[in-house]
Amino acid sequence: MTTTETSINQTELTLKNTIKMKKAILLVLFTALLSSSCVTVKEYQKMNLNDPDMALTDRKGKKFETTFQVYREGASGANGGKSGGGCGCN
Repeated sequence: MTTTETSINQTELTLKNTIKMKKAILLVLFTALLSSSCVTVKEYQKMNLNDPDMALTDRKGKKFETTFQVYREGASGANGGKSGGGCGCN
């Protein structure tokens, strides 16, 4: 083999490796695209997603804090609590 043939063989190998690498990258991207977790939710399934128990807030704790604050301060604001003084003499 001459030097020219060796350099041509090395160029062909480099080109083949580049093509293999591109195919591997495309395969990984295609697999990632197909395995994404996007799902269409049907209308009858949405009621489960809008369930108040699924909310991230602590409603019972917030209600307790509001009630406690109303009785402690002796007045109620626009939060729907009892009106009047905090001494319980209504």
